[in-house]
Amino acid sequence: MNRMLPAVGVTAVMLIAGACSVVTAQDSQTPSTFAPPTLQIESPPAPRPAAPAPTTTTTTLAAVTTTAAATTTTARTPPEPFAPPAWLGTRVLPQTPDGFGEVLPTPPELMDRRFATPQLLPPPRSGAFESSLSEVPPEVVARSSWHEGCPVALDELSYITVSHFGFDGRAHTGEMIVNATAAADVIGVFAELFALQFPIEEMRVIRGGEIDAPPTGDGNITTSFVCRQATGTRNWSRHALGLAIDINPFHNPYLKGELVIPELASYYLQRDLNLPGMVETSRVVEAFAAIGWKWGGHWSSLKDWMHFSDSGT
Repeated sequence: MNRMLPAVGVTAVMLIAGACSVVTAQDSQTPSTFAPPTLQIESPPAPRPAAPAPTTTTTTLAAVTTTAAATTTTARTPPEPFAPPAWLGTRVLPQTPDGFGEVLPTPPELMDRRFATPQLLPPPRSGAFESSLSEVPPEVVARSSWHEGCPVALDELSYITVSHFGFDGRAHTGEMIVNATAAADVIGVFAELFALQFPIEEMRVIRGGEIDAPPTGDGNITTSFVCRQATGTRNWSRHALGLAIDINPFHNPYLKGELVIPELASYYLQRDLNLPGMVETSRVVEAFAAIGWKWGGHWSSLKDWMHFSDSGT
């Protein structure tokens, strides 16, 4: 409002100046009346009787209108309670000589992590557990990490979709490439997790380019087949055979010495937190044990709380 005061002053000066222009050159003492607006101007002395009648020139002034720009106040929409921070997956960490990211404290936004599930596939229509099992479709192969040098043939793998709950309490559909010999059993495990309403943030096929991507330390993808070597070794991982599954890696990190993966997940080394998404909070270990798979959280030389596999390696 204060910024409007100078504009009003200019308008008044312009109107007064205009009022003065309506008198003639012969007699500048003759007042001129115009409206609107009406200004209070001191009356000049009366004209002398002998003076000839003045010729009056009327000047029409265009009204000067000052319009204040309307200020619209829009109420802020409260943030979606399950929305991840905008920087998630974009801030590359400094790398150590062994190629891992530098282990840093967990950002506050990632403590008690409960982000919405990206809707990659349509949710189950029935709201109940749904699944599918097929050969790996060509378009899925194209966006996966499989290639001719992998230790498993393409026809030895299966593509499955399963229902799972997210941290938003809703049913979603995830996808996974697994070894064909274990596909039916794996579906059964996720049926059990669905019944338990165990939350999974994201379940999808890992793309080939993601394996060697610069580390951001905040990934949380539940998956099975990834054509890669075991962490810190030159041996093929059980993931490269589709015989291992990682569950919510950020909630259930890998720990060996001072190495933590994901590198920002140190907060979740506290396994007594009992937060949603941690495998200890539900019967996840028992569900995998029922099909003969072992849990990396039971290992003594290191801890891999996310990891389940047929061989226990």
